[in-house]
Amino acid sequence: MRILRPRAVLFAGVDASGEWALGFRERNDLLFCWVEQGQCLVIRPDHQSLLLRQGDFLLIRASTPFRLASSSSAIAVDSESAVTSSKSKRLRLGSGDDRQTTLHAGKFIVSTANHDLLEELLPQTVGVSASDPSVGRIRALLAMNEAEARSPGPASEFVIIRLVELILVEILRSGFAGINAEKKGLLAGLADRYTERAIAAMHRDVARNWTVAELAKLCGVSRAGFATRFRRVFGVGPIEYLLRWRIALAKDELQNGTKTVAQIAFSVGFGSSSAFSSAFTRTVGCSPTQFARACGTEATETLQSDRTLVRK
Repeated sequence: MRILRPRAVLFAGVDASGEWALGFRERNDLLFCWVEQGQCLVIRPDHQSLLLRQGDFLLIRASTPFRLASSSSAIAVDSESAVTSSKSKRLRLGSGDDRQTTLHAGKFIVSTANHDLLEELLPQTVGVSASDPSVGRIRALLAMNEAEARSPGPASEFVIIRLVELILVEILRSGFAGINAEKKGLLAGLADRYTERAIAAMHRDVARNWTVAELAKLCGVSRAGFATRFRRVFGVGPIEYLLRWRIALAKDELQNGTKTVAQIAFSVGFGSSSAFSSAFTRTVGCSPTQFARACGTEATETLQSDRTLVRK
């Protein structure tokens, strides 16, 4: 959560009736919506339509276009065009008084340094049923976040950041119930009693020189069984996951610009700056120095004292 640095943005609300549809473009944004009244379909290409009922909450990565609609045959209005052209804080869709639906939607903006983690670690959708007791907590946190943004007080920035983190954490925790054997990613891994222990250990001590055998022993299973199970859940082996996590932490530190390359290398488990630079370049496609420079001059200046240790 720390390296994603999420920030919530609420869209205009939606008041709809009759036949209506609202289309969302492929942006790979992390969107959320909840149904205050009525119901609607979530329609994605090559997926079965998902029905959201009153009180349901959905977290969705817009890695493919999708629609919120009254029915599969309804013609969609583009969401971005509708928000831009609307003179009201709420969008009005459809016509008539039948099948009235009220929606609220928004998105989480995360750090550009590790935006790819959304695709690698999270499923495309996380649904939270209205019957789940945590939905009330999510709504309460969103309301507090919106109130703080509209009427800032002392330490508002700190409050908003903490609220946003809590909102996303609460959504992800609530989504565990919908995780099944077909899902992959961090949620699925944390929901699995074997891989969860390995993930917790690697995150707790990222600099340790972990082996598959050590992780398997922690989980109480054979080395081969653990490796197979981990790859099925995450799509990569445990050591490859550990490398990706180390690189993600390093990218966050490079974006902050408060540590040298050598300091970052040792903090995430590399024995030297050159080994770290080679692994970073192979994974990210550019050197740590180049990545820091792309993030801003402050980070670049911080790295100048370490430039002799890093392979360009």
